[in-house]
Amino acid sequence: MILYAAADLLWASKIKGTADALGVAARPVRTFEMLDARLAEGGVRALVVDLDKGDDALALIRRVREDAREHVRTIRVLAWGPHVAKDLLQQARDAGADDVLTRGTFDHSMDDILLRLAGRAH
Repeated sequence: MILYAAADLLWASKIKGTADALGVAARPVRTFEMLDARLAEGGVRALVVDLDKGDDALALIRRVREDAREHVRTIRVLAWGPHVAKDLLQQARDAGADDVLTRGTFDHSMDDILLRLAGRAH
């Protein structure tokens, strides 16, 4: 399963719609409580975070990276944001994101990215 934290309904719908079309399980996380509940369920392969969520985006990344549970430490974290926000992109790297992409790169490659994160790359 892929978890996603989007800053707005447009991105949330796009991620969910793309995942559904690919047959990839994807569920939203809008709060730390939702993240914790989804992580407790297990089976999470990745967290995809929209850096337009501001401080919450970085906090979600840190929350996953600081979790000591074995099944959480293996989760891939991908963050995306505006190409002009170089400092924010670097902050995501510093917080522990495995992959940091510009919004355009994420948008144009979403199918391949979601398949890869789900372990079904072709």
